[in-house]
Amino acid sequence: MLALTLTPHERNKVYLCLVRAAAREGVEPAATRERWDWLMAAHVVGQHDASLHFDCHMRMARLARASGDWGEFAGQLLRIALLPLGHLLGRVPEGNIGRASVGVSRRMVPPEPVQVLIDWAVLGTRIPGTHW
Repeated sequence: MLALTLTPHERNKVYLCLVRAAAREGVEPAATRERWDWLMAAHVVGQHDASLHFDCHMRMARLARASGDWGEFAGQLLRIALLPLGHLLGRVPEGNIGRASVGVSRRMVPPEPVQVLIDWAVLGTRIPGTHW
């Protein structure tokens, strides 16, 4: 998984690329599903940096609220509350996509669509002359 080999500077660039892509999607149901994919990819990339991790869960909570998914919204609030403890204890599971349907301590391999977005963003930030 390319996301694990990133320098802190690369991680920030890749994370920004992913969240910007999520923000470009619309509000219709198909676009909401795509926004979740982008945000899950951003979560995998940013979860080992406390500030990126917090930012991603805030974005996820806003998307859940905007789409009326109250179970997801509650799950995101729980993750936001647990996030400082997880970072203090070093208990941030690799590959976790950050959704309420996935346990907060579950290590996982990201689903293929999420991994493809991560790989795309990593490569895009490493190609000279590209602007994200």
